[in-house]
Amino acid sequence: MTAALIFENLHRSADEVRQRGLRLAGGLTQLGVEEGDVIALMLRNDPVYLDVIMACRTAGIYYCPINWHFKTEEARYLLQDSGAKVLIIQSDLLASIAPAVPDNLTVLVTDAPAATPRSYEHWLQTQPLYDGPERAPRGHMAYTSGTTGRPKGVRRLPLTPEQLPLLQQLSAEAWGVEPGVRTLMPAPLYHSAPSSMTQQTLQLGDLLVLMPRFEPEQLLALIERHRITTVYLVPIMYVRLLRLPAAVRQRYDLSSVRFVASTGAPCAPEVKRAMLDWWGDVIYETYASSETGMLTVQDPQGARRKPGSVGLPITGAQIKILREDGRECEANEIGIIYGRQPAFSDFTYHNNPEARAKAAHGELATVGDMGYRDEAGYLYVCDRAADMVISGGVNIYPAEIENALLELPEVADCAILGVPDEEYGESLLGLVQPADGLQLEPATLRTYLSQRLANYKVPRDIRLVTALPRDDNGKVAKRKLRDRFWNKH
Repeated sequence: MTAALIFENLHRSADEVRQRGLRLAGGLTQLGVEEGDVIALMLRNDPVYLDVIMACRTAGIYYCPINWHFKTEEARYLLQDSGAKVLIIQSDLLASIAPAVPDNLTVLVTDAPAATPRSYEHWLQTQPLYDGPERAPRGHMAYTSGTTGRPKGVRRLPLTPEQLPLLQQLSAEAWGVEPGVRTLMPAPLYHSAPSSMTQQTLQLGDLLVLMPRFEPEQLLALIERHRITTVYLVPIMYVRLLRLPAAVRQRYDLSSVRFVASTGAPCAPEVKRAMLDWWGDVIYETYASSETGMLTVQDPQGARRKPGSVGLPITGAQIKILREDGRECEANEIGIIYGRQPAFSDFTYHNNPEARAKAAHGELATVGDMGYRDEAGYLYVCDRAADMVISGGVNIYPAEIENALLELPEVADCAILGVPDEEYGESLLGLVQPADGLQLEPATLRTYLSQRLANYKVPRDIRLVTALPRDDNGKVAKRKLRDRFWNKH
């Protein structure tokens, strides 16, 4: 089964989606791309992404998505480190990173005129359908920013035949992707979770509706028009949907939705409760990473009983909370989260075995998140270990403060971080991006937080900013923010 595609005014049947993937797989083989090789793509959400997903699965090739916001040096590093043999890119993005493109790299431009040598569409139509041997499916090779140093390429071994049915079960439990699903994808496909969910939808679903970008009211309209059953959303999208006027929110029929999948960032309990009250018991949250895959899911009932939790282990996932000395934590004791998902094959950090070894604890791995499990086994994520602030000997988890701020309709986004402090070692700094057209006062924000949180959690310094930098996974790039304050310490 292959899903059909709708992208704005473009409609492609399942057979067209499949045939384009086979043609791209054949063309890449003609270019000398072999099993286990890597191609890179730098695209906004675009139907060509689906060609790549289908082709790489067929020909056993990895694809390395590059965040289209990247500048020249950021793109240069990924192109060099990944060892990509082909780059598929949009013309304006190519112009912006041209100095980063190696001379020996084959470049195909998706929106180039047919007469130009680099035209992807013209080239694709001249390629043979893939007729090579059956190969183990590959997928994306995501680069995770981490908190220090260069991004790390997460490269997975091929799935074994025993893991394929487990992955299908996991997709159903974590994303609601089952045979016949009708999926709406508004998130950037260069992120790991949207990319993985799209891969599974193409294999199992009836329809994939891909949005060029997230737009709140348009999303509601597409759900109604195409009778969408599964949607991928992240918490900031929830916030923007909830800020639509009541009349707009009530205008659309969302009764077809059975499953809203969310991962990538913690969701404030109040935001999730508001979405449950509006959309009904269809909101699910998964704790996952590019390295470990999906480890837990919090269903709607659990979200009401255990606000703030990311749920229970799924599909045989192993989770341990460990102290720094490697001993396992007691219930409700915060430590570093380690996990393993048997539906996923093991991974390496491309060209960085030292980082892979550092992340390991036996068969388990960590991305540095801190959290705890309660007596019933529910997982709670506090923050990244590197994001934790120690002020005057007290551990402070910025995510708690950020969640409180994001409850305010005047706040579009925010970041809490530790900055040097001669007396306390670190003190809290709040960077707050106001919602469009709305006014904020730092003193008002501090008063609000002091009514919600212990005084030591209230930043002494809150500054208003027009925008916050983001990593390639879409999260606020706290490493870049911290560097501004710590580069001389």
